[in-house]
Amino acid sequence: MKKYLTGFTLAAAVAITLSGCGGGDPMSSSTTPAGSSGDSIIVGSADFPESQLIAKIYAEALKASGVDVKEKPSIGSREVTIPALKDGSIDLMPEYSGSLLQYLDPGTKAVTPDEVIRELGANTPAGLILLSESRAEDRDVLAVKKETAEKYNLTSFSDLTPVAGELALGASPEWKTRFNGLVGLKSVYGLEFKEFSALDAGGPLTLNALLSGQVQVADLFGTDPALAENNLVGLKDDKNLFLSENIVPLINQKKSTEAVKATLDKVSAALTAEDLMKMNGRVAKFEDIGEIARDWLQSKKLA
Repeated sequence: MKKYLTGFTLAAAVAITLSGCGGGDPMSSSTTPAGSSGDSIIVGSADFPESQLIAKIYAEALKASGVDVKEKPSIGSREVTIPALKDGSIDLMPEYSGSLLQYLDPGTKAVTPDEVIRELGANTPAGLILLSESRAEDRDVLAVKKETAEKYNLTSFSDLTPVAGELALGASPEWKTRFNGLVGLKSVYGLEFKEFSALDAGGPLTLNALLSGQVQVADLFGTDPALAENNLVGLKDDKNLFLSENIVPLINQKKSTEAVKATLDKVSAALTAEDLMKMNGRVAKFEDIGEIARDWLQSKKLA
C-alpha cells in the first residue's frame, strides 16, 4: 500500500518542510472552517515529500491559471486528510488510486488501473470527486542489486520463487501481516524468504540495508531516484499483487469548477513516473520545491 512516509530520504522530508509554505500548524482551527466559502482553493498534501511535491505542482499550475491558491502541506494520513476534504479545511490534494481505494474499500479485488479507477468512482465519499488520473504511478517494487538480478536471472517476482529461500527481504514492519506484503507474496507467488527484516517504508533504512547486503531484496517505490542512482533492478509484479497507484487529484466538489478541472487535467495528462523520479531526485538534494514545480510546469508549457 502506498506509504505515508518518504520514498527516498528523511533529508528530503526536511527539505520539503523548510522550502514549502509558511510554518505553523497546517490544520490550525478557526471560527470559520477554511475553504468553506470564497473562490480560493486550499491545496493540501500528505506528510511525505512526493505528495508535497505534487501538491505544489497543482498549486503552481492553478496560480498560473489565475486561481487564488492557499497551501496547507504535510497534513498527515488519510484518517486526517479525507475528513479535512469533507469539511472544507482543504479543498484539493493529490492521491494514489490503489491506496485510496484500499482505504475506502479494504476488501477490493481491483488491480488494474481501469478497475481501480472504476471502483474508486463508486466509493468516493459524497461531496468529493476524482478528476482525471495521471498515467504516472508510484507503486511498491521489489528491488535487488544488479549483481543479484544477474546471479539469479531475476526480472519478475515469479523469478524469485525458486531462490527466495536463499534471500533476506527488507520492508516496513507492516509487511509482516499485510496481504500486500509477506502474506500476498506467499499466497500469490509462493515466496518464502530466508528471513524478513522490519525496516521502514521504502526509506533510508531499507535502502541502506539493500546496498550493504543486510538484505538482498527490498520494498522500494517506483519513482524513488535511488533506483537509478544505485543501479538497482526493480522486479516486475507479473501477477499484479500490488494495485495500480495512478496519481489523481481528489477535490471538494464545491471547488471543482471547469477552470480548475481543465488546469488539473492538463497536469495529469503531462505527468509521468520518469518526471517524478527526476523531481524527487532534486528534492533529495535540498532544492527548493517551488522551483522544482515551476521548472516542470514551464517545461510542459503549463505555466
